[in-house]
Amino acid sequence: MMQYKNYIGKVEFDDEAKILHGEVVGLRDVVTFQADSVEDIEKEFQASVDDYLAFCKERGEEPEKPCSGQFVIRADSELHRYLAMLAQVLGKSLNTLVVEFLRREVELALTKVRAATQEKAKPTKPTKPTPVAQKGAAGGRRHVRTERREAVHA
Repeated sequence: MMQYKNYIGKVEFDDEAKILHGEVVGLRDVVTFQADSVEDIEKEFQASVDDYLAFCKERGEEPEKPCSGQFVIRADSELHRYLAMLAQVLGKSLNTLVVEFLRREVELALTKVRAATQEKAKPTKPTKPTPVAQKGAAGGRRHVRTERREAVHA
């Protein structure tokens, strides 16, 4: 997982094609990127985000923002009550308390995901580059499509 300009990229290894490919996550627009090596994948991710932003500007459209910062949480009444009481005891708002709890859990989860991703991304042996029509400057490939996905709400 990588981050650039508040966009997050997820990378996977395609064992058949012997390439790394990734996608910017959290968007309805589809922004993908590829590279032949671990060294090039981050450059291609950043170039794809930059291409996406330039593409939107050319079309006079606002690029999608990954998230607004607001969402609804549904919890049972007992959990809600305990959180509200704890927030009051700690002298915090319920929102501040929940954000602090979520931030700690997300940081822990991201640490685990990054470690797992780095372990998966380690190539076991050198591979030959796969010829593709559109090559990026770093030897990778990227693709920006304008299709929109359906919004998914949890």
